Amino acid sequence: MNKNFRPGLRMIADETIKKIIEEALSILKKIGILVENQEALRLLKGAGMVLKENRVLITEDLVRTCLKSAPSTIKIYDRAGNLIMDLADDNVYFVPGSTAVYFLDSEGEIRKPTTQDYINLVKLTDFLPNIMAQSTAMIPADVPDRIADQYRLYLSLCYSQKPIVTGTFSKESFEPMKRMLTEVRGSEEELRRRPLAIFDACPSPPLKWSDLTCQALMDCAKSGIPADIISVPLAGAVSPVTLYGALIQHTAENLSGLVISQLAMSGAPVIYGGSPAIFDMRDATAPLGAIESLMLDCGYQQIGKYLGLPTHTYMGLSDSKDLDSQMGMEAGIGIILAAICGINVVSGAGMLGSENCQSLEKLMLDNELCGMALRLISGISPREKFETEEILGECLETGNFISHAATLRLFREEQYIPESFIDRTGIEAWKSKKHKKGLKKKLQEEVEKVMRSYFPSPLDEDIRSELFKLWTNEASKIK
Repeated sequence: MNKNFRPGLRMIADETIKKIIEEALSILKKIGILVENQEALRLLKGAGMVLKENRVLITEDLVRTCLKSAPSTIKIYDRAGNLIMDLADDNVYFVPGSTAVYFLDSEGEIRKPTTQDYINLVKLTDFLPNIMAQSTAMIPADVPDRIADQYRLYLSLCYSQKPIVTGTFSKESFEPMKRMLTEVRGSEEELRRRPLAIFDACPSPPLKWSDLTCQALMDCAKSGIPADIISVPLAGAVSPVTLYGALIQHTAENLSGLVISQLAMSGAPVIYGGSPAIFDMRDATAPLGAIESLMLDCGYQQIGKYLGLPTHTYMGLSDSKDLDSQMGMEAGIGIILAAICGINVVSGAGMLGSENCQSLEKLMLDNELCGMALRLISGISPREKFETEEILGECLETGNFISHAATLRLFREEQYIPESFIDRTGIEAWKSKKHKKGLKKKLQEEVEKVMRSYFPSPLDEDIRSELFKLWTNEASKIK
């Protein structure tokens, strides 16, 4: 049986990719990168790089050497040690959008999230079959900012089996967060062998690595924890206004982060990621649902794959502030494009308000969009033990395809069957319903049902107790 044909999408010609990389390498060599972390500066100087007016000039030779040492595939495991995400080739995995500061509740109010909101989101993510990993998706406003990053990881580990995309808010947070992950995995060596989390590291556009984000890259590299470089050029605001120019800057920022990571530990796992956008001059916003922003995402993933690295992006988000048609349009377009591009990690499920707000109802709907997208990229191919001519002959004789054994055996494999809140009834059947509910109401009821009836697999009590001690010890340090 031949392998399924997989639909795909290319945004940039190979010749253009080569040109973008050449220009990015020239920028690194002639303009350089502002690096605020002293350890990273020592590593770069030790590799022979020159400091010019507070900017490090990075040679093409060093970039090429670091590209050779970075792994082309990364495997991510769940809390129990099962392989969940194989970041290779065109494998696609959907994850909630991360670090929202607002929450759209069931009453339609956008407000600051609480600990209970966060736990509910973790539980729902654990339940949804097409969302393969957690993210530290919101910042609970009822704990001090100083320890919010650690607290989110603690809750995620307690209430879900799935791996986690996370990040640090301070240089001091990495060690306690690593200790939590190590406690769950059993040892540092096991954590290195079977990573449970991905840590984000974001350069500051244009062409700058802060003290914190450099440290995150180096800490991850030394610990064998995958680092996801999130370059965020905003075309026309903090990057060139053309999409082509923004991609050049994005490439330079990602390659410079790759170099820092590989100098800290050769062979460290790095993901080529980002969250670029255009800049809307009318409202001074960065619309992530804009088609040009999605084009940037689709373009840079091609560059990442050309360079031989796993890829990540933010797609499937919406700029809307409500569960409305705009939200569905932007989320659907983004999720489908991400899938057919073969982006390995796609963050954005549940997120609206331009990467600032999370919604349980949108996460529930996005799970269906993700399921449809995954069905799309599985393609069309012949099936074994299905002889079309023979089955046609039999069904023409009986006048019945529906009850044929092949139909009953295969319809759930051929079709993605969405949840019942996706309305596929006929018009007359819909008219006959006494209480017609809109999608928003149906999503709210579905979320409530999960909250009442779903209980994630509990964390081992001894491990949970140790995590609580780690968390409370860090909390006690706040003055």
